[in-house]
Amino acid sequence: MSLHPESKIFGLMQIPTCDIDCADTDPEALNRRCGCAVVDINQLRHTLEAALPGLDAIDPVRHAHLFSPYALFVDRGALDAMGSVAAAVFRVARHPRYVEHVLRHAPEIARHDPGSAGGVLGLDFHLTVEGPRLIEINTNPGGLLLNAFLLDAVQSCAPAAWAPWATGAAAREAGVSAWIEDAQRQLGRMPRRMAIVDVTPREQFLYPEFELYRQAFQSRGIDTVIRAPEELIHDRNGLRDADGPVDAIYNRLTDFALREPACQPLAAAYLAGLIALTPHPRAHAVYADKRNLAVLDAPQLLESYGIDASTANLLAKAIPSTVELTAGNRDALWAARDHYFFKPASGYGSRGSYRGDKVTRRTWEAMATAAYVAQAFAPPSVRIPHADITLKADVRCFASEAGTLLFAARLYQGQTTNMRTTHGGFAAVLTSHEARVP
Repeated sequence: MSLHPESKIFGLMQIPTCDIDCADTDPEALNRRCGCAVVDINQLRHTLEAALPGLDAIDPVRHAHLFSPYALFVDRGALDAMGSVAAAVFRVARHPRYVEHVLRHAPEIARHDPGSAGGVLGLDFHLTVEGPRLIEINTNPGGLLLNAFLLDAVQSCAPAAWAPWATGAAAREAGVSAWIEDAQRQLGRMPRRMAIVDVTPREQFLYPEFELYRQAFQSRGIDTVIRAPEELIHDRNGLRDADGPVDAIYNRLTDFALREPACQPLAAAYLAGLIALTPHPRAHAVYADKRNLAVLDAPQLLESYGIDASTANLLAKAIPSTVELTAGNRDALWAARDHYFFKPASGYGSRGSYRGDKVTRRTWEAMATAAYVAQAFAPPSVRIPHADITLKADVRCFASEAGTLLFAARLYQGQTTNMRTTHGGFAAVLTSHEARVP
């Protein structure tokens, strides 16, 4: 990698170019050799600050590794495969017998059907030599609007051959529409006043995205506020905050079953049909409980539920072998632990997740008190922008029932994804115009 006389200039930052031809090289080689920074992170931060006037939402220290300057290169065929898997997940979730099966271990509130799918899913993939592998499904995925901003800042090192899958504007429009349309299905009309809800929202790492959503919903004519759950009151007239009634909630809580005392007014209004809640507890139970991966990975079981063989086989191929930990298989899985990743069934953000070759006996015994799954280890991709920088990568496919909305990568070091790695963070996915022929 060298500084070329024709290097692009982003603000005051000179962007290095590669000693390889980015236009003609396959994605695996680019990910291991391309040193081009395609985003000026400082300029992107200023753009976000300008989009959030009067707010101190972007902290240069706390958010220092929110975005990566480097892109992840992914063949178009791999992205198409991820989109097909997302569509298959939505198809399966419409089958009553599948829903009946996965609700057997769900909390009671998940049995309430508000009449919608639950908005946007974030499907996380590792890219392997055999193709993309689905390792997790999330129902309140963070990063969609932030990654739309990231796409706007991309200057590809090989624009003729590699480009984002979608524009930032298109991703924003589709993502915001998906949440609103989900609320509409529940209410039978457009929401009038929406609250974006999370615990201590201003302290959340992705609080800047809450503000971006607030602006976006406002632009659609929906009065929108950001609230903690304890700021909401349920009475005979419905749900409200100190300033007036609320008829829709964009839910960023990780209390997926609304069990905490502060969430009880929200749960009561939801069960009474007084509000739209997106995503809702049923969506988490149907899509995101990690025990569901063991069901989606069982083609014969899915076919017995009336799901077509092509859909069942597509999911079985994409999902690493996943089983629920039970008293009967714990000893065998401990013996084979080096080949597995262990995840709590209702966990989020990699909390409580362990690589088998790193887990201690003490931790293993503690895991017996919670519901866990064992997933065959599918190694993450590798991104090496410089000889002394090696990053891991996964790809998040944001999708709704209407289709794929956006692809984004996360670059990191360590056992699990994080936003604390130098040169890491959300990263643009650049793809080819067509699938590459091997």
